[in-house]
Amino acid sequence: MSVLWTVVGIAIFFFGLLVSIAWHELGHFATARWFGIKVPEFMVGFGRTVWSVRRGETEYGIKAIPLGGYVRMIGMLPPAPGGGRLGRSRRTGPFQGLMDDARRQSQADVLPQDEDRQFWTRAPWKRIIVMFAGPFMNLVLAVALFFVTLMGVGVLTPNTQVAALEECVVPVTAVQNGAPDRCPTGAPHAPALAAGMQPDDRIVSVRGQAFGPDDGEALQDAIRASSGPTPVVVERAGQQVPLMVNVIPNTLPDRDSDDPNATVTAGYLGVLLDTSYQPMSAGETVAQIGDGIGRTAEAITQIPARIPALFGAAFLGEERGEDSPMGVVGVSRIGGEILAQQDAPWQQDVGLFLNMLAAVNLSLFLLNLLPIPPLDGGQIVPAIWESIKRNTARAFGRPDPGPVDAAKLLPFAYVFVLVFLGFSVMVAIADIVNPVRIFG
Repeated sequence: MSVLWTVVGIAIFFFGLLVSIAWHELGHFATARWFGIKVPEFMVGFGRTVWSVRRGETEYGIKAIPLGGYVRMIGMLPPAPGGGRLGRSRRTGPFQGLMDDARRQSQADVLPQDEDRQFWTRAPWKRIIVMFAGPFMNLVLAVALFFVTLMGVGVLTPNTQVAALEECVVPVTAVQNGAPDRCPTGAPHAPALAAGMQPDDRIVSVRGQAFGPDDGEALQDAIRASSGPTPVVVERAGQQVPLMVNVIPNTLPDRDSDDPNATVTAGYLGVLLDTSYQPMSAGETVAQIGDGIGRTAEAITQIPARIPALFGAAFLGEERGEDSPMGVVGVSRIGGEILAQQDAPWQQDVGLFLNMLAAVNLSLFLLNLLPIPPLDGGQIVPAIWESIKRNTARAFGRPDPGPVDAAKLLPFAYVFVLVFLGFSVMVAIADIVNPVRIFG
């Protein structure tokens, strides 16, 4: 049964990726049509077309390789200066011929009646909007998914109900180093157990500070800030029971650090609090989204530094870290792994699914803004530069300098595509032979 759920999870998450790609392209398509640019194709995927339908002047379809998508707008590149609509004859040079071919291809399907519907003929600010609209749609989708997850489904947070009691005091460093689960010889009893606390007790107050049923995190902070004999009141079978607990210092996980191995010395009670899914407020959700954008941007900048470890995981059998880059294969496989956890509450499955899909859309938003063709930023930057040149010329009474020749960036595009393809193959191999596992 777990195999079936794994396959279902992979299929569902893969469908979510396709929807994210189509949503991105819809941003380009809608704004291009809004500004009168002709769009002959709207495709999800690359390679051979497996299905398509024509509506008006646009062909909509799905292609065989689901690693992206595109909206084809006519006249993406301007003709070569002084060469007419198709440009001058082919020139020599390592890249000149490639740039001339790209210009010709850009102009090849421009019919005489479509001369004024080309992408390059639009004002720079319109081109910026068209190219930014795709990544922006991914940002909108990511924000919507985060709001649904954090405010609708909620996040797993501790409450003030005691789920279980620790038997003895063991530093977290000993647990991280593989210490046995049972108490080692000579370990002192945990303070809560020694004071007579019981499972299912609800901690009502610590040192006179009252806590509601959902104030688990505040309770943890109060316990960590305590030391020595500490008055604690618990609710047991409808009655409030006062206890005197000798809170002792212990080495505990650092809750304020992103490093899972970071520790801090703080007060220790020896209770495991129960958990429940609690919705976040709108303000907390916005803060979480901002933090997620920052972490995603940082992760993108760290991709080059993680390539050696990725290579080792793909080809040398080295351990693969949880922060390793993943591709379509990897994130879809994790989608299957989520559904395979059949004993997990529905909130966990839905929350992980939506959070992962939101993270993918955040990555698409930020990656596509990189000023490298063929990414969207590779068209945004020339449009910004053209606007600066034209406004400067207008301010000084100079002639219009004309469109910026984005074809000059094509050599960078070819290099980027080669590097990206090599990186994608390595990520796909690692996702197959040494996948990231979020459940161990």
